[in-house]
Amino acid sequence: MGGGVCSFVGGGMSVALQLNDVTLGYERHPAVHHLTGSIARGELLAICGPNGAGKSTLLKALSGALEPLGGQLAWQDCTARDIAFLPQMVEIDRSFPITVFDMVAMGDWQRSGLFGSIGRRAKQATFDAIARVGLTGLEDRLIGTLSGGQMQRMLFARLVMQDAAILLLDEPFTALDANTTEDLLDLIAQWHQQGRTVIAVLHDFDLVRQHFPRTLLLARECVAWGDTQETLSALNLAQARHMVEAFDRDAMICARVA
Repeated sequence: MGGGVCSFVGGGMSVALQLNDVTLGYERHPAVHHLTGSIARGELLAICGPNGAGKSTLLKALSGALEPLGGQLAWQDCTARDIAFLPQMVEIDRSFPITVFDMVAMGDWQRSGLFGSIGRRAKQATFDAIARVGLTGLEDRLIGTLSGGQMQRMLFARLVMQDAAILLLDEPFTALDANTTEDLLDLIAQWHQQGRTVIAVLHDFDLVRQHFPRTLLLARECVAWGDTQETLSALNLAQARHMVEAFDRDAMICARVA
């Protein structure tokens, strides 16, 4: 299995992210191998693949939370302030005693400071973000009392507050009802129309085919990367399943590249 160059940006589109022979993993055990390609500024991209394909690992690396074991990963003309990351809902501590309003307002921390008080502008922006995702009236509710759909709407409202140019979403529609999924897809479409770069880890191939024009199919290395209809072909999906099933979990430990 040789991971090679999977994608290039063409047609005059500017590059937002460049990956050159990137290998990712934990404690020097590789999870994603030799990934090379580029993502255009303003692109709407899905990352798909079987369980264990390295999708969330890649997204964490894109967010800056995980350094590559090898190769180079570089955002162009971008800082950490320009990136907003939505983790999987299971990673959120719902027992923490915080209200919907305060949780959404935390999206403004880059401007107000992590422990700073928010001003009139930020307060109104917080109310507006909550209204935008359909949670008006729940501002004072503790997050632990929310349903799964309400929780995800709240997390999307926090993304609205961050107002980032690059949005990284890790399985944003898992276990959501159809109405919530449709509303959040509409918000993603608006971000895309505004020229923001949106990258989402997704497992619903039908949803990806309908709403995401480009897809990276991952199986610990690149299987295909490009037009969604071509990438998610039956042949490519079968190959991805085979590659993950055949992966040697006792693979050689990678040497860290300085």
